[in-house]
Amino acid sequence: MAFFIVYIEEAHSTDLWQVPQNVRQNVLIPSARTGEDRVEAAAACVRNLKIELPALVDGIDNVVERAYTGWPDRLYVVDGTGRIAYKSAPGPFGFKPREMEEALVRTLR
Repeated sequence: MAFFIVYIEEAHSTDLWQVPQNVRQNVLIPSARTGEDRVEAAAACVRNLKIELPALVDGIDNVVERAYTGWPDRLYVVDGTGRIAYKSAPGPFGFKPREMEEALVRTLR
């Protein structure tokens, strides 16, 4: 079993809509214009937020975000065949840890 963060389009970029929390956490990212920009932004977020999970990066065309409706935050369990076994409601208020835990247990059987 593996856990990943999927970095998608910047939520609060410095050139569009900055929030005070980003300033406090030193996550000051402009909107990506290229795939390389997005990879650099993902690396900065992982580093500055001290995220210890590996990060996968959506392409500049946002295909993954559209396919999985990752915006706003979502939690997923993907089984060994690539099927979505669990999809949370939008977070953070839609996150139900117990439901996700149950999906993980079912998936591991």
